[in-house]
Amino acid sequence: MDIDEDIEAPATKMSRQQILTLVAMASINFSSMICYSILGPFFPNEAKKKGVSQAMIGLIFGIYALCTLVGSLILGKYIVQIGAKFMIVAGLFVSSGSTVLFGFLDQVSDGTIFIMLCFITRCVNAIGFSAAVTSSFAVSAKVFPDNIATVLGFMEIFTGLGLILGPPLGGWLYQSFGYEIPFVFTGFLLFATVPLNLWILPSFDAVPSQNSFLRLCTRIKILLICFVVFTLSSGIGFLDATLSIFAIEKLNLSAGSVGLLMIGLSLPYGAASPVFGVISDKYPSVRKWMMVVGGMATAVSFCFLGPLPVFHIRSQLWLTVLMLIVVGFSLCMTCIPTFAEMIACAHENGFEEGLSTLGLVSGLFSAVWSAGMFFGPTVGGYITQALNFEWSAGVQGALAFLAVTKVQQD
Repeated sequence: MDIDEDIEAPATKMSRQQILTLVAMASINFSSMICYSILGPFFPNEAKKKGVSQAMIGLIFGIYALCTLVGSLILGKYIVQIGAKFMIVAGLFVSSGSTVLFGFLDQVSDGTIFIMLCFITRCVNAIGFSAAVTSSFAVSAKVFPDNIATVLGFMEIFTGLGLILGPPLGGWLYQSFGYEIPFVFTGFLLFATVPLNLWILPSFDAVPSQNSFLRLCTRIKILLICFVVFTLSSGIGFLDATLSIFAIEKLNLSAGSVGLLMIGLSLPYGAASPVFGVISDKYPSVRKWMMVVGGMATAVSFCFLGPLPVFHIRSQLWLTVLMLIVVGFSLCMTCIPTFAEMIACAHENGFEEGLSTLGLVSGLFSAVWSAGMFFGPTVGGYITQALNFEWSAGVQGALAFLAVTKVQQD
């Protein structure tokens, strides 16, 4: 089957290969996000019992993103040589295995050994994740060249579902069966996607490009979009590493309740994604203002999440839930147009259309996202330890505000 002929179906009706590709990408997003998000409700508190400081907990979360950053840049550059399908399947296999292994780390000694094994397992998991996600972005853009934001918006439904189900599922499995079962269950769920993707994904033939990340990053517009993406993922990573301890200590919630609290962030994100995807594809001129308005709302909601001590407002459950809902909605509005806008900018600046360019763009997008996911929990964890959650959330809000002001000036 010639994949280029098969995807040239009328826009009103998807081809069989496009439908199968959507199924494959949805399975990757859903299962990967469940595996990623189950840690939030219970791992920070479990790590504290092992003698791990708040700053080190943030680094354990952040090292995952740092390794994803490096992996995304390398794998995005060589996606044509490695093969898009092989990257997805191999990445899923590695990620699922390391997720299961992470579930047995509670049996090792407290302190240094526990911390080192956490780092090693998370690093291996991150490399597998970066391979699968970087390739899936490129494949999606290849198969749906005229509806990138719409398709990504659709797939973000499953990202949202994974983020929605992961925390409460992880919290419930942890409370019911202990530390190991959440990781074993979700690891095998991710492994089930390996044969599925082997069966339904096509192979993609492409010619390697002479273009590089360096040339891509010389475009000011690309750099500004990357800064926006960085602030988005930084905020999410910060919440992953710090929200559960804040909710347990300040709001007196259990691990299971923290999982439900995190739904306030992921539910509006997943629900609004397809709507903003359609708007982004149908009206490309509004993408800039989607990023600006969404970023402003993100900045304000982070400042009131704690809230900042300068407001002299006491931390309350209803306010935290409301601000998480606003964060989820605004992050979605800001994030959905970014990938399509980066691809459009690359093509406008002479990058040829094809899998090689898509690999560069998806690799850069994933790397910048991962940089934010490293910065958010590590720096946020340090500020939280030195000051408190309220001030640290305010820093995230300030970053979002700075990013959108730069985009607005462009």
